[in-house]
Amino acid sequence: MDIEAEIRALQLDSAEDNNATLIPEDAKPEEVEMTDKVEEEGMTDEVDTKSQPVQAEPKVKDKEVADMDCAEVPDEMESQKKRHLNVVFIGHVDAGKSTTGGQILFLSGQVDDRTIQKYEKEAKDKSRESWYMAYIMDTNEEERVKGKTVEVGRAQFETETTRFTILDAPGHKSYVPNMISGASQADIGVLVISARKGEFETGYERGGQTREHVQLAKTLGVSKLLVVVNKMDDHTVNWSKERYDEIESKMVPFLRSSGYNVKKDVQFLPISGLVGTNMKTRVDKNICPWWNGPCLFEALDSVEVPVRDPKGSYRMPIIDKFKDMGTVVMGKVESGSICEGDSLLVMPNKAPVKVLAVYCDEDKVRRAGPGENLRVRLSGIEEEDISSGFVLSSVVKPIPTVTEFTAQLQILELLENAIFTAGYKAVLHIHSVVEECEIVELLQQIDPKTKKPMKKKVLFVKNGAVVVCRIQVNSLICVEKFSDFPQLGRFTLRTEGKTIAVGKVTDLPSRSSA
Repeated sequence: MDIEAEIRALQLDSAEDNNATLIPEDAKPEEVEMTDKVEEEGMTDEVDTKSQPVQAEPKVKDKEVADMDCAEVPDEMESQKKRHLNVVFIGHVDAGKSTTGGQILFLSGQVDDRTIQKYEKEAKDKSRESWYMAYIMDTNEEERVKGKTVEVGRAQFETETTRFTILDAPGHKSYVPNMISGASQADIGVLVISARKGEFETGYERGGQTREHVQLAKTLGVSKLLVVVNKMDDHTVNWSKERYDEIESKMVPFLRSSGYNVKKDVQFLPISGLVGTNMKTRVDKNICPWWNGPCLFEALDSVEVPVRDPKGSYRMPIIDKFKDMGTVVMGKVESGSICEGDSLLVMPNKAPVKVLAVYCDEDKVRRAGPGENLRVRLSGIEEEDISSGFVLSSVVKPIPTVTEFTAQLQILELLENAIFTAGYKAVLHIHSVVEECEIVELLQQIDPKTKKPMKKKVLFVKNGAVVVCRIQVNSLICVEKFSDFPQLGRFTLRTEGKTIAVGKVTDLPSRSSA
């Protein structure tokens, strides 16, 4: 099914990448400026006094004083003066994502030769000699035995100009929810495609994870893609330009139909993840005489950092939590900055907490800004009172919490014989929230040509339709309108292991808790 017009009509691009989209009307200045408006408007909002410790001075003033104190203390992150990017590795199962990620860590000096030798022996003992590099990213025994990534692997490496956090997403269709979790934390994506004969075709055909991962990545705000054609050293390929060109020619139209501006936002390059060819240094002309482009490290270094707002209202969706001398939460900062000593709220339960310590890449820091993957030690809350999908939020402008919201949906592909109507049930994935939901009411259908609502009352829609509807969940969840915080207002709907729709939050009820 060709969903080009509908995918683009949904305008699922974040505010920071509007200039690179295919649709002129996407580039709304008010979305780019929305974070500033949120901050200004937030100062006038009523604060829930029950959720705040009683203090003599207003919270706003306290926050300003805390920021001044932090500014006076140089921290490790500021002294590094390196930009930071979160990179998610996506693609069909067995394309070589974990192997490529492991090779990056080895080439950047994060893993020593002795460890590699240990993994080589372990892989050989399992009669899986070519898997040893993947063991760097796939750390649990289940992943190593099956040769399949299950959880999102996480690691860090640096180049001369950039600090990178690697998010190694699972490729198997059974673990797409984990892939969604990884992609929702990423700034850019590395789509790994196997050039081996038959493997590219399996991933690209209908139902293959290459297609689903591309569509999900775009929906989840991954605005830039590096498409690495892996396994170019395989005996069925032998660095063939014809095979590389064939894969590129098939991928480009699909990437366009998924909403990517191929000229501005996508870059192709050939590599061998297993042996590291064309990764840290450019491939030798004796091996690949036709390639004149960059190596993988150069391509990663050239990607632009998305626009971020360090002064916005603090938002950090929590993806995990554990006990360690207190309660520690993990997540990516989507907006604002955090400083040791800050008073914040854990939403949706409005629990007031204090920041005891902030850790970035294993290092303790005084202050961290948007885009960083952090571990934050908190006081004032127990670990069992926090769930994935909760959000660490500013007190002055807490994130809204709702059980119902209005959204614009793009129907991708429903299950066979299914009709999308009021009463339809699915699983909602929005930032780190995974929650069962129900479509309460279809409000209006959008004409894909004019982008305007149709006058006819809509009772049901089919594949490819764009519809505005009300969605209800069983428990309070933290969401934002897409126009205010794109990363916290875009979502997917899945049912029976299949992504059936993508959408954006357009309106929240006026009675929503905040």
